[in-house]
Amino acid sequence: MTNLELGYLSFPVLLLMIFLRAPIGLAMLLCGIGGLWMVIGTPNMFMSKLKSETYTTFSSYSLTIIPMFLLMGQFATLSGMSSSLFKAAESWLGHRRGGVAMAAVGACAGFGAICGSSLATAATMSRVALPELRRYGYSGGFSTATLAAGGTLGILIPPSVILVIYAILTEQNIAKLFLAAFVPGVLAAVGYMITISIYVRLNPDSAGTREPMPYGERIRALLDVWPVLLVFMLVVGGIYLGWFTPTEGAAVGAAGTGIAALLSGNLNWQIFKESIIATATSTAMIFFIVLGAGLYNSFLALSQVPQELSNWVVSQGFSPWTVLAMVLVFYLAFGCLMDSLSMILLTIPIFFPVISVLDFGMSAEHMAIWFGILVLIVVEVGLITPPVGMNLFIINSMDRQTPMVETYKAVMWFVTSDILRVILLVLFPAITLFLID
Repeated sequence: MTNLELGYLSFPVLLLMIFLRAPIGLAMLLCGIGGLWMVIGTPNMFMSKLKSETYTTFSSYSLTIIPMFLLMGQFATLSGMSSSLFKAAESWLGHRRGGVAMAAVGACAGFGAICGSSLATAATMSRVALPELRRYGYSGGFSTATLAAGGTLGILIPPSVILVIYAILTEQNIAKLFLAAFVPGVLAAVGYMITISIYVRLNPDSAGTREPMPYGERIRALLDVWPVLLVFMLVVGGIYLGWFTPTEGAAVGAAGTGIAALLSGNLNWQIFKESIIATATSTAMIFFIVLGAGLYNSFLALSQVPQELSNWVVSQGFSPWTVLAMVLVFYLAFGCLMDSLSMILLTIPIFFPVISVLDFGMSAEHMAIWFGILVLIVVEVGLITPPVGMNLFIINSMDRQTPMVETYKAVMWFVTSDILRVILLVLFPAITLFLID
């Protein structure tokens, strides 16, 4: 059996292991080790490759940004910033038709700017917003679908851990990726709010109303979210303006979020310890997946699968837009079965070489950034697409009263909004790229 055939055979083996409920990181690790052993053959060379690949993966300075952003999200999650964000959004939007649901989406967008994790955003905002949605008569399925969709803004609004991983894999500028994600992130939040507005007009019994708040209370609620705005502007603005590197910016963000939580009285020694432990646990999980993906992708590189796939696509004469559409549909389908981090780590080393040889009428850097944002959005859609959307299960575990089928029905409205947004960004790349020109 040739090396190329081994590379192709590894895909069904990997999928079988995932189907048998093996952790994705372990599945990629075992496939990578087994594949390297069969390709290299000689024990001494195999062990040398295993050692060098492990060292190369974990000695990357860029990876140090991940625990810093995770710590920033933990401080924000455990210190009560989510409550301030929701109250501020609710004070301005809550009296409108579907306004409390819109406020939940707006709060998710704000929290995503200091969290960077979809699952954490969905879980944290559900604790705050779900009781309020229930209080004002919002139906169970509509409430859970709104929070599941709003949670996806956690990985789209910068800073985003997934974008950091993509930047490392494709050797792109992290600051430019963050900036490029900003407008699509805002479009996502606005699209969800429009979806809510349409839904409550077609289903008037799904949402209640509440009295408007006095403007004095609205201003006070808005002033309470100054730490979130300050941290976001300091981190993203500081990185883009060159005040500090992305890793330094992540450290500044973590320190700033911690100080803001301390000054607000929401951070004590117990919460601090919980934040450190949760950050360490999440970092270990991510790094294990990174190691597994690194070894598996090293095996694929030796087997020449990415190169052969690129050559085959070029030789077929497919339109670049056709290839892009097929790749995005693949992400949409498999995003229903795998988590977003694993999808990015597994597929980008395979698909990016294919996309990079196609001509989309833009520079290589712009193409890489544009493709990264599109992939991020489509993977994000997978988090809320039945039957295995991760956000749907997170929300359902927090609201056992609502049947999952009701959430499925309502969330398809938000999935439709996401697909329309993807089509818009594919047809008009300038929406994504104009801030970095």
